[in-house]
Amino acid sequence: MKKSELLVSHGYSMDYLELNYNCPKCKDTGFLGKVKCTCYKQKLVKIYYNNADLSKLLQKNNFDNFKLDYYSTSNNGPERFSPRENIEQIVSKTWSFIKNFKDTDENLLFYGNSGTGKTFLSHCIAKELLDKGYFVVYKTSEELIKSLKEIKFNGNLELEEHLINCDLLIIDDLGTEMSSDFSKTELFNLLNGKLLKGKKMLVSTNYSLDGLTNMYSERITSRLIGNFDLFKFYGNDIRLQKKMA
Repeated sequence: MKKSELLVSHGYSMDYLELNYNCPKCKDTGFLGKVKCTCYKQKLVKIYYNNADLSKLLQKNNFDNFKLDYYSTSNNGPERFSPRENIEQIVSKTWSFIKNFKDTDENLLFYGNSGTGKTFLSHCIAKELLDKGYFVVYKTSEELIKSLKEIKFNGNLELEEHLINCDLLIIDDLGTEMSSDFSKTELFNLLNGKLLKGKKMLVSTNYSLDGLTNMYSERITSRLIGNFDLFKFYGNDIRLQKKMA
């Protein structure tokens, strides 16, 4: 009796003993030659989303929901452009950053008043890059300092690896962390380490550039201002506009 007939006679399918791959393209190796298979990339995206701690936020905070209507077309202040013109230029630049991410060495610094869209736009960028398979880590400045303490005092090497070697580290609300000699020293070490490795960062803060200079050491501010592309956000508080709508 043939093997296939024997299998069928015992209630098994004819191909029971054949290998069944989850991905027939790469046969579950994750690679097609030296190129990552799409199945591998899809699994990486899921892992990166979990590591970025942004899964739920990015369902709402993405470019599909980015509204220019919250930015006034009137320019009654000292700025050269209206809030609408300004944010349009910033969004255009961020799309260029995303499109050329693999080849660019740019870092981004978003600064300006609270409620002007800095965090939201950071989330938009994170989603686009995560969906492209890049490893993005998002931390508020307070969370970042906690992570740096975990690395320093508990020797969490995996966390250190994530912060240093991720493709993009987003530090949100810089300046809201508890200020101390430790936080300033470790923040400098992290910024400097990533710059030396050519690993990109996006930093947002409610402080002005002068405010950052007053809060942090010259070593930190010189790296933020000298090694980052600077984007000033301004306009009416979007959170208040949403509440009043």
